[in-house]
Amino acid sequence: MNLIVAVDRNWAIGKDNKLLVSIPDDMKFFRETTTGKVVVMGRKTLESFPNGKPLKNRVNIVLTRDPDYQVKDAVIVHSKDELDKELAKYDSDDVYVIGGESIYRMLLDDCNRAFVTYVDYTYDADTFFPNLEEKTEWKLAEESEEQTYYDIEFYFRTYIK
Repeated sequence: MNLIVAVDRNWAIGKDNKLLVSIPDDMKFFRETTTGKVVVMGRKTLESFPNGKPLKNRVNIVLTRDPDYQVKDAVIVHSKDELDKELAKYDSDDVYVIGGESIYRMLLDDCNRAFVTYVDYTYDADTFFPNLEEKTEWKLAEESEEQTYYDIEFYFRTYIK
């Protein structure tokens, strides 16, 4: 299983249920990487999308504790066991965990590849991703050349376990 995330220098990922920064090349990378695949997210991540709607051209799986939660065009699961049963239907190479913080933390050990857009800046944030640099089982396998968007410097990194 894979995960895909954009982090800042402190491995922060968001504030007030919003991304810290919107970088067009990062959005394009996310779209190209996950289109036609399976994306796994929590309810708050889904609700942060435009109109709270599932992403097009993907299987959207939403994990929530709310037993009454319903969303058109999304698969709703209520526990890790239920999620595991649903994910068994798919090739794990086609599954991407897309957030938020609690979902990343829950599924990190189940993933073996992480696509990280590393933004070389520190933002005010309230949600964080585990720092893969501090986890001995994760290794940086690839890093792009420095990219820029206005005055923001960022890198596309791939970590493997």
